[in-house]
Amino acid sequence: MSIESSPGGRVASASERIETAAEPWFVALDVDGTIMHEDGTIDDLVADAVAAAEDRGHLVTLATGRSWATTRPVLEQLGLTPEYVVCANGAITMRRDDTAEGGYSREHVETFDPTAVLERIRAFLPSGKFMVELADGFRLYTRGMTEWNLDNAREVEFEGLLDQRATRVVVTSLEHGLDEFFEIVDQMGLHHVSYAIGWTAWLDIAPDGVNKATALERVRGWLGADAARVLAVGDGRNDLEMFAWAGAAGRSVAMGQAPDEVRAAAREVTGAVDEAGLAATLDTLP
Repeated sequence: MSIESSPGGRVASASERIETAAEPWFVALDVDGTIMHEDGTIDDLVADAVAAAEDRGHLVTLATGRSWATTRPVLEQLGLTPEYVVCANGAITMRRDDTAEGGYSREHVETFDPTAVLERIRAFLPSGKFMVELADGFRLYTRGMTEWNLDNAREVEFEGLLDQRATRVVVTSLEHGLDEFFEIVDQMGLHHVSYAIGWTAWLDIAPDGVNKATALERVRGWLGADAARVLAVGDGRNDLEMFAWAGAAGRSVAMGQAPDEVRAAAREVTGAVDEAGLAATLDTLP
């Protein structure tokens, strides 16, 4: 579970960690494939490392593509109560609020009208499955979207997705391989939205200019955290902007099983999720 440097990257030395031990790091962690396995389990070694980093005074939070409804259980499983949590790939930022149900309220929400992009995507993927997440976390989805958590959601016809204020759109096309899906998405020429392609043939769409990095930079400002003491860890294409943000002055770390382009974008590469790679990274913090 040793940490290796990606091309152009490096790992902070022990002496550097000692020198910075007096000040906390702002730590942003992706969930799926970073903290959590595909089956929803979290290694004890990872959970312990997250707790230990927080105990040492570091500001540990989550930055995920998940909705708040599916992020909150992860926080509870880890025993984390950060001041802010980034969800929906940066479109929603939650703030700790003891007066709110569940202990958090929506601090910042970015929305867009997905009508044009949905209609364009459907022209290229007529058999695609679609889901739209609204500002309050409720989701609308079309038939066949069975591989996603559909709590707090309702099935609608495609037209029922249009003319909404959405924080996120998910599109899947499981009959296409990943390479073919890449080609189709490239042909779409999507404009005025931010998007990332997942591990399989699914597309995650956010408001234009919104991603994990934009939300995390806002949170960093609210917290008054030093940009040189930022650590971001992830494994997906929706982490690329986060890596650029964190790596500009701090540390960006890709999980070992991440796609080549994701590993190349990070300044460091750690072990895979099956090797509890996140624990190895967190243990390098003072």
